[in-house]
Amino acid sequence: MKEMIAYCGLVCTSCPQFIATQNDDDVARKEAAKRIAEKFGLYFKPEEINCDGCISSGGRLIGFCNTCEVRKCGITKSVENCSTCNDQPCDKLNKFHEFSPDAKASFEALIRKNV
Repeated sequence: MKEMIAYCGLVCTSCPQFIATQNDDDVARKEAAKRIAEKFGLYFKPEEINCDGCISSGGRLIGFCNTCEVRKCGITKSVENCSTCNDQPCDKLNKFHEFSPDAKASFEALIRKNV
């Protein structure tokens, strides 16, 4: 499977929610819901763990991805991901990276890769 990178820098294809969805694995969905609750204080039922990746068109998205300001901006600007945006880093991206250090680390790796 080709690597899918979200606008924020997270690698969707390595994400437990994405993997559980693609494998239709209810045990992995339950583990992903537990991990999200522990790490981010966000609570999902295992059956709500369904995601086809941030940049999928018309696919299933985990709850917070539907309202993600970084994702909305990336779609509006038609960028591959924020590392290719002329306006990065912006306030939306910085705020999200404060929430998700994993996204920040992935994003910084993308920047280094693109230089």
